[in-house]
Amino acid sequence: MAPKDVLDLHICIIGAGMGGLATALALAKQGFRHIDVFESASTLGFVGAGIQLAPNMARILDKLGAWSDIEREAVDLKDTSIRQGSTDQELGHVDLTYIRATYDYPHMVGHRSSLAGSIYEACKREKTITFTFATEASDMKSFGPNPSFTALPRKGGGAPYPVTCDVLFAADGVKSLVRDQMLRLKNVSAKIVDTGQAAYRIMLRREDMANDPELLELIDRESVTRWIGEKRHIIAYPVSNKTIYNMSTVQPDRHFAAAPSATYTTKGSKPQMMEVFGDFCPKVRRMLDLVPDGEVCEWKLRVHEPLPFWVVEQTALVGDACHPTLPHLAQGAAQAIEDGAVIAVVLAKLPEVSPEAINKALRVYEKVRMVRAYTLVELAAASGRAMHLGEGAAKEERDRQFAALKSGKGPVPDKWADADVQRMIYGQDVMKIADEEFETIYAKL
Repeated sequence: MAPKDVLDLHICIIGAGMGGLATALALAKQGFRHIDVFESASTLGFVGAGIQLAPNMARILDKLGAWSDIEREAVDLKDTSIRQGSTDQELGHVDLTYIRATYDYPHMVGHRSSLAGSIYEACKREKTITFTFATEASDMKSFGPNPSFTALPRKGGGAPYPVTCDVLFAADGVKSLVRDQMLRLKNVSAKIVDTGQAAYRIMLRREDMANDPELLELIDRESVTRWIGEKRHIIAYPVSNKTIYNMSTVQPDRHFAAAPSATYTTKGSKPQMMEVFGDFCPKVRRMLDLVPDGEVCEWKLRVHEPLPFWVVEQTALVGDACHPTLPHLAQGAAQAIEDGAVIAVVLAKLPEVSPEAINKALRVYEKVRMVRAYTLVELAAASGRAMHLGEGAAKEERDRQFAALKSGKGPVPDKWADADVQRMIYGQDVMKIADEEFETIYAKL
């Protein structure tokens, strides 16, 4: 346990997404007594689609006391099938049953609202965490030694007021205002990158699929299916105790040209969605056709260039504010949760309370997390490129590798399902690494 004066630090967190919630919960579990979370939304009425719950995420949430509620509703994956979108022909099949025995936790899938809601409920059980909703953080006055910003209540919630703390964490997403001000201060350019890709996120109810035996078989299987085609793919799996079938697509972004740069979603067109996947197999098209008219939404996929730093003075970036990623490794939320877990470990090991010591501890967090996070960002992008190949030599080589899988040989082009990649991701306990390497890294800073 950290010394009393360390635990009395006033810690502020901007943003109550996965990274912000995990950071708050992890700090509370380490014994920190004064944690304030500011969220621009009026409530945490979580929505969204399915989400993959990888072992590296589960390990941390179990340590933080938030895993059992999530696991209760999740589906334990037994395998994954990679299929040609146009024909439904299986290109590759990977058994996932070994994961639980190898990493002590399974690879599960669940509903995003269940994941975030369970972490939030765990936070509410901690009396040291205070949430302030409908309040934006703007106008950073200082990054340290006492970070300060203006809290701006929304919807007639009162006048703006100043907030000052000892440590500030910006978990305010890919559009992070804190990151932008940080970069301007250091005269660094790291642009948000438009990937040219967008995604439909679809949740089909079991009752909608019940009269189609082929579709019912999909929702009853504890399996992830990925249908791939040129510049497009669909990944799908059952969630919420198999009452919902989650489908996430990635396709060329053709509908955002006139949208404001800050817009991340647009009301989609069902005819356009059907056209995008018009050459996919009848089974896929029947599922897409189940989406009610008027309920099609399309997400714009954006990342930003890697940052040279995540820390300025006593302020640090968390999650999508510093390492947004494409979804092809299913590690976006997991990496934000890893951030929060490492932050709590390093702050609890502070040898003294001073601005210099806090800055060094935050830089230990940066050292432990940055290379790993950016490695996975690039690996996700590379896996997406492999999935979206058109006709040609590269696709032929990819499909040859898929064919070799059937005899248990070679790498998996879909890196999410590759055992060596899984070992790199799932086999690392970042909390243990931060704990064991803190003193060595801290002494060198």
